[in-house]
Amino acid sequence: MDTPAAAAVVTSAVYGASDRPPRGDYSRGGAVLADYTCPQDWASYTPADHETYQRLYERQAAQLPGLACDAFIEALPLLGVKDRIPRFEEINERLHRATGWEIVAVPGLIPELPFFTLLANRKFPVTDWIRKPEEFNYIVEPDVFHDLFGHVPMLFDPVFADYVQRYGQGGIKAHELGAGEKLARLYWYTVEFGLIRQPDGLRAYGAGILSSVGELQHAVRSGEPHRLPLDLLRTMRTSYKIDTYQSNYFVIESFAQLFDLTAPDFTPLYQALDALPDIPAGVLLPGESGRA
Repeated sequence: MDTPAAAAVVTSAVYGASDRPPRGDYSRGGAVLADYTCPQDWASYTPADHETYQRLYERQAAQLPGLACDAFIEALPLLGVKDRIPRFEEINERLHRATGWEIVAVPGLIPELPFFTLLANRKFPVTDWIRKPEEFNYIVEPDVFHDLFGHVPMLFDPVFADYVQRYGQGGIKAHELGAGEKLARLYWYTVEFGLIRQPDGLRAYGAGILSSVGELQHAVRSGEPHRLPLDLLRTMRTSYKIDTYQSNYFVIESFAQLFDLTAPDFTPLYQALDALPDIPAGVLLPGESGRA
Protein backbone atom coordinates (compact mmCIF):
# COMPACT_ATOMS: atom_id res chain seq x y z
CA MET A 1 0.00 0.00 0.00
CA ASP A 2 1.25 3.47 -0.87
CA THR A 3 2.33 5.71 1.98
CA PRO A 4 -0.03 8.71 2.23
CA ALA A 5 1.53 12.00 1.21
CA ALA A 6 1.96 14.58 3.96
CA ALA A 7 -0.03 17.81 4.00
CA ALA A 8 1.79 20.58 2.18
CA VAL A 9 1.51 24.06 0.69
CA VAL A 10 0.67 23.46 -2.96
CA THR A 11 0.10 25.78 -5.90
CA SER A 12 -2.07 25.70 -9.00
CA ALA A 13 -0.95 24.92 -12.54
CA VAL A 14 -1.76 26.36 -15.97
CA TYR A 15 -1.66 24.41 -19.24
CA GLY A 16 -2.04 25.64 -22.79
CA ALA A 17 -2.67 29.26 -23.72
CA SER A 18 -5.28 31.20 -21.77
CA ASP A 19 -5.66 34.65 -20.27
CA ARG A 20 -7.78 33.42 -17.36
CA PRO A 21 -6.44 32.77 -13.86
CA PRO A 22 -6.61 29.17 -12.56
CA ARG A 23 -9.57 28.03 -10.47
CA GLY A 24 -9.77 25.97 -7.30
CA ASP A 25 -9.07 26.32 -3.58
CA TYR A 26 -5.60 24.91 -3.01
CA SER A 27 -5.50 25.67 0.72
CA ARG A 28 -8.49 23.69 2.05
CA GLY A 29 -7.35 24.37 5.58
CA GLY A 30 -4.38 22.06 5.21
CA ALA A 31 -6.44 19.22 3.72
CA VAL A 32 -4.50 19.11 0.43
CA LEU A 33 -1.62 16.65 0.56
CA ALA A 34 1.79 16.91 -1.07
CA ASP A 35 0.62 14.73 -3.96
CA TYR A 36 -2.24 17.24 -4.51
CA THR A 37 -4.97 14.84 -3.43
CA CYS A 38 -7.61 15.86 -0.90
CA PRO A 39 -10.93 14.61 0.49
CA GLN A 40 -13.87 15.02 -1.86
CA ASP A 41 -15.87 16.79 0.88
CA TRP A 42 -19.12 15.55 -0.64
CA ALA A 43 -21.18 17.17 2.13
CA SER A 44 -20.21 20.64 0.86
CA TYR A 45 -22.15 20.26 -2.39
CA THR A 46 -25.38 22.24 -2.41
CA PRO A 47 -28.71 21.19 -3.93
CA ALA A 48 -27.91 23.61 -6.77
CA ASP A 49 -24.59 21.81 -7.35
CA HIS A 50 -26.34 18.45 -7.62
CA GLU A 51 -28.96 19.93 -9.94
CA THR A 52 -26.23 21.35 -12.19
CA TYR A 53 -24.57 17.94 -12.39
CA GLN A 54 -27.86 16.21 -13.21
CA ARG A 55 -28.72 18.71 -15.94
CA LEU A 56 -25.25 18.44 -17.47
CA TYR A 57 -25.37 14.65 -17.36
CA GLU A 58 -28.80 14.41 -18.98
CA ARG A 59 -27.99 16.91 -21.71
CA GLN A 60 -24.68 15.30 -22.61
CA ALA A 61 -25.90 11.70 -22.46
CA ALA A 62 -28.60 12.57 -25.01
CA GLN A 63 -25.89 13.68 -27.48
CA LEU A 64 -23.78 10.52 -27.39
CA PRO A 65 -25.40 8.15 -29.95
CA GLY A 66 -23.52 8.31 -33.22
CA LEU A 67 -20.84 10.60 -31.78
CA ALA A 68 -19.22 8.82 -28.80
CA CYS A 69 -17.21 5.63 -29.12
CA ASP A 70 -18.78 2.32 -28.14
CA ALA A 71 -16.44 1.79 -25.17
CA PHE A 72 -17.56 5.06 -23.61
CA ILE A 73 -21.28 4.48 -24.14
CA GLU A 74 -21.05 0.97 -22.67
CA ALA A 75 -19.18 2.15 -19.56
CA LEU A 76 -21.12 5.33 -18.80
CA PRO A 77 -23.75 3.58 -16.60
CA LEU A 78 -20.90 2.47 -14.30
CA LEU A 79 -20.65 6.04 -13.00
CA GLY A 80 -23.79 5.21 -11.02
CA VAL A 81 -26.22 7.91 -9.93
CA LYS A 82 -27.25 10.60 -12.41
CA ASP A 83 -29.33 12.87 -10.17
CA ARG A 84 -26.47 13.97 -7.92
CA ILE A 85 -22.70 14.25 -7.90
CA PRO A 86 -21.46 10.72 -7.18
CA ARG A 87 -19.33 9.89 -4.20
CA PHE A 88 -15.90 8.95 -5.46
CA GLU A 89 -15.66 5.92 -3.20
CA GLU A 90 -18.79 4.45 -4.78
CA ILE A 91 -17.29 4.69 -8.27
CA ASN A 92 -13.99 3.27 -7.01
CA GLU A 93 -15.66 0.06 -5.89
CA ARG A 94 -16.61 -0.66 -9.50
CA LEU A 95 -13.57 0.88 -11.19
CA HIS A 96 -10.98 -0.95 -9.13
CA ARG A 97 -12.68 -4.28 -9.80
CA ALA A 98 -12.72 -3.56 -13.53
CA THR A 99 -9.20 -2.26 -14.22
CA GLY A 100 -7.39 -1.69 -10.93
CA TRP A 101 -7.79 2.10 -11.17
CA GLU A 102 -9.21 4.53 -8.62
CA ILE A 103 -10.16 8.19 -8.75
CA VAL A 104 -8.76 10.67 -6.24
CA ALA A 105 -9.98 14.21 -5.52
CA VAL A 106 -7.79 17.21 -6.33
CA PRO A 107 -8.56 20.95 -5.91
CA GLY A 108 -8.01 21.80 -9.59
CA LEU A 109 -5.27 21.61 -12.21
CA ILE A 110 -2.04 20.22 -10.77
CA PRO A 111 1.61 20.40 -11.92
CA GLU A 112 2.91 17.83 -14.33
CA LEU A 113 5.05 15.68 -12.02
CA PRO A 114 2.32 15.00 -9.42
CA PHE A 115 -0.09 14.42 -12.30
CA PHE A 116 2.21 11.94 -14.03
CA THR A 117 2.94 10.18 -10.73
CA LEU A 118 -0.73 9.67 -9.92
CA LEU A 119 -1.40 8.22 -13.37
CA ALA A 120 1.62 5.94 -13.13
CA ASN A 121 0.08 4.51 -9.96
CA ARG A 122 -3.35 4.04 -11.58
CA LYS A 123 -4.87 6.97 -9.72
CA PHE A 124 -6.85 9.45 -11.78
CA PRO A 125 -7.10 13.00 -10.37
CA VAL A 126 -10.67 14.35 -10.43
CA THR A 127 -11.35 18.02 -9.70
CA ASP A 128 -14.04 18.08 -7.02
CA TRP A 129 -15.62 21.53 -7.55
CA ILE A 130 -18.46 22.06 -10.00
CA ARG A 131 -19.14 24.98 -12.34
CA LYS A 132 -21.57 27.76 -11.52
CA PRO A 133 -24.97 27.95 -13.29
CA GLU A 134 -23.75 30.85 -15.43
CA GLU A 135 -20.95 28.56 -16.71
CA PHE A 136 -23.36 25.79 -17.63
CA ASN A 137 -22.59 25.83 -21.35
CA TYR A 138 -18.84 26.37 -21.21
CA ILE A 139 -16.04 26.23 -18.68
CA VAL A 140 -12.32 26.60 -19.38
CA GLU A 141 -10.88 24.46 -16.60
CA PRO A 142 -12.03 20.93 -15.82
CA ASP A 143 -14.64 20.59 -13.08
CA VAL A 144 -16.10 17.49 -11.47
CA PHE A 145 -18.55 16.96 -14.33
CA HIS A 146 -15.84 17.10 -16.98
CA ASP A 147 -13.56 14.74 -15.07
CA LEU A 148 -16.21 12.22 -14.02
CA PHE A 149 -18.39 12.15 -17.12
CA GLY A 150 -15.63 12.75 -19.64
CA HIS A 151 -12.71 10.72 -18.30
CA VAL A 152 -13.79 8.01 -15.92
CA PRO A 153 -15.92 5.80 -18.22
CA MET A 154 -12.91 5.25 -20.50
CA LEU A 155 -10.89 4.01 -17.52
CA PHE A 156 -13.20 0.98 -17.45
CA ASP A 157 -11.70 -0.10 -20.80
CA PRO A 158 -8.67 -2.31 -19.97
CA VAL A 159 -6.52 -1.32 -22.96
CA PHE A 160 -7.20 2.39 -22.65
CA ALA A 161 -6.65 2.24 -18.89
CA ASP A 162 -3.26 0.64 -19.49
CA TYR A 163 -2.41 3.37 -21.99
CA VAL A 164 -3.13 6.08 -19.43
CA GLN A 165 -0.87 4.36 -16.89
CA ARG A 166 1.88 3.99 -19.49
CA TYR A 167 1.48 7.67 -20.28
CA GLY A 168 1.99 8.53 -16.63
CA GLN A 169 5.08 6.36 -16.40
CA GLY A 170 6.49 8.00 -19.52
CA GLY A 171 5.57 11.39 -18.12
CA ILE A 172 7.82 10.95 -15.10
CA LYS A 173 10.75 10.30 -17.42
CA ALA A 174 9.72 13.21 -19.68
CA HIS A 175 9.72 15.52 -16.67
CA GLU A 176 13.26 14.44 -15.81
CA LEU A 177 14.33 15.17 -19.41
CA GLY A 178 12.56 18.54 -19.53
CA ALA A 179 10.11 17.24 -22.14
CA GLY A 180 6.91 17.35 -20.10
CA GLU A 181 5.32 20.08 -22.21
CA LYS A 182 5.85 18.10 -25.41
CA LEU A 183 4.39 14.97 -23.88
CA ALA A 184 1.43 16.96 -22.54
CA ARG A 185 0.39 17.55 -26.14
CA LEU A 186 0.01 13.82 -26.65
CA TYR A 187 -2.35 13.70 -23.66
CA TRP A 188 -4.28 16.67 -25.00
CA TYR A 189 -4.79 15.16 -28.43
CA THR A 190 -5.61 11.66 -27.18
CA VAL A 191 -7.08 11.49 -23.67
CA GLU A 192 -8.72 14.92 -23.94
CA PHE A 193 -9.49 15.40 -27.65
CA GLY A 194 -8.94 12.07 -29.36
CA LEU A 195 -11.02 10.55 -32.15
CA ILE A 196 -11.20 6.87 -33.05
CA ARG A 197 -12.32 5.25 -36.29
CA GLN A 198 -14.96 2.58 -35.68
CA PRO A 199 -16.52 0.39 -38.41
CA ASP A 200 -19.51 2.75 -38.37
CA GLY A 201 -17.45 5.92 -38.63
CA LEU A 202 -15.46 8.44 -36.59
CA ARG A 203 -16.30 8.64 -32.90
CA ALA A 204 -14.98 10.62 -29.93
CA TYR A 205 -13.12 9.08 -27.01
CA GLY A 206 -11.45 12.22 -25.61
CA ALA A 207 -12.96 13.66 -22.44
CA GLY A 208 -12.80 17.26 -23.62
CA ILE A 209 -15.05 16.32 -26.53
CA LEU A 210 -17.35 13.93 -24.68
CA SER A 211 -18.13 16.41 -21.90
CA SER A 212 -18.85 19.34 -24.26
CA VAL A 213 -22.22 19.58 -26.00
CA GLY A 214 -20.83 21.89 -28.68
CA GLU A 215 -17.44 20.30 -29.30
CA LEU A 216 -18.93 16.81 -29.65
CA GLN A 217 -20.73 17.84 -32.82
CA HIS A 218 -17.82 20.01 -33.98
CA ALA A 219 -15.19 17.29 -33.57
CA VAL A 220 -17.05 14.43 -35.22
CA ARG A 221 -19.31 16.01 -37.85
CA SER A 222 -18.18 19.55 -38.68
CA GLY A 223 -16.30 20.19 -41.88
CA GLU A 224 -14.23 22.95 -40.28
CA PRO A 225 -11.49 21.19 -38.23
CA HIS A 226 -8.62 19.18 -39.67
CA ARG A 227 -8.52 15.48 -38.79
CA LEU A 228 -5.13 13.80 -39.10
CA PRO A 229 -3.88 10.26 -38.47
CA LEU A 230 -2.19 10.10 -35.08
CA ASP A 231 1.56 10.32 -35.55
CA LEU A 232 3.64 10.87 -32.44
CA LEU A 233 6.05 13.41 -33.92
CA ARG A 234 3.30 15.41 -35.65
CA THR A 235 1.06 15.36 -32.60
CA MET A 236 3.73 16.43 -30.14
CA ARG A 237 4.83 19.30 -32.40
CA THR A 238 1.30 20.70 -32.51
CA SER A 239 0.33 23.46 -30.09
CA TYR A 240 -3.18 23.87 -28.70
CA LYS A 241 -5.46 26.34 -26.93
CA ILE A 242 -7.63 25.55 -23.96
CA ASP A 243 -10.40 28.12 -24.44
CA THR A 244 -11.72 27.45 -27.97
CA TYR A 245 -12.92 24.46 -29.97
CA GLN A 246 -9.98 22.56 -31.41
CA SER A 247 -9.01 23.31 -34.99
CA ASN A 248 -7.38 19.91 -35.46
CA TYR A 249 -7.89 16.41 -34.10
CA PHE A 250 -5.80 13.25 -34.37
CA VAL A 251 -7.44 9.93 -35.26
CA ILE A 252 -6.54 6.43 -34.08
CA GLU A 253 -7.75 3.10 -35.47
CA SER A 254 -7.91 1.29 -32.11
CA PHE A 255 -6.88 1.64 -28.48
CA ALA A 256 -4.38 -1.17 -29.06
CA GLN A 257 -2.70 1.04 -31.67
CA LEU A 258 -2.48 3.86 -29.15
CA PHE A 259 -1.00 1.55 -26.52
CA ASP A 260 1.55 0.10 -28.94
CA LEU A 261 2.63 3.55 -30.17
CA THR A 262 3.72 4.49 -26.66
CA ALA A 263 5.74 1.34 -26.00
CA PRO A 264 9.16 2.53 -27.32
CA ASP A 265 11.55 4.79 -25.45
CA PHE A 266 10.61 8.39 -26.24
CA THR A 267 14.12 9.80 -25.70
CA PRO A 268 14.99 9.84 -29.45
CA LEU A 269 11.59 11.41 -30.13
CA TYR A 270 12.28 14.24 -27.68
CA GLN A 271 15.64 14.81 -29.34
CA ALA A 272 13.96 15.06 -32.72
CA LEU A 273 11.36 17.46 -31.35
CA ASP A 274 14.08 19.75 -30.01
CA ALA A 275 15.33 20.24 -33.55
CA LEU A 276 11.91 21.00 -35.06
CA PRO A 277 9.67 24.07 -34.78
CA ASP A 278 6.24 23.86 -33.22
CA ILE A 279 3.24 23.69 -35.54
CA PRO A 280 0.46 26.14 -34.71
CA ALA A 281 -2.95 24.61 -34.12
CA GLY A 282 -4.97 24.40 -37.31
CA VAL A 283 -2.00 24.57 -39.70
CA LEU A 284 -1.56 21.81 -42.27
CA LEU A 285 1.85 20.72 -43.49
CA PRO A 286 2.57 20.10 -47.18
CA GLY A 287 0.94 16.85 -48.25
CA GLU A 288 -1.63 16.78 -45.44
CA SER A 289 -5.30 16.83 -46.35
CA GLY A 290 -6.79 17.14 -42.88
CA ARG A 291 -9.41 14.52 -43.77
CA ALA A 292 -8.15 11.37 -42.08
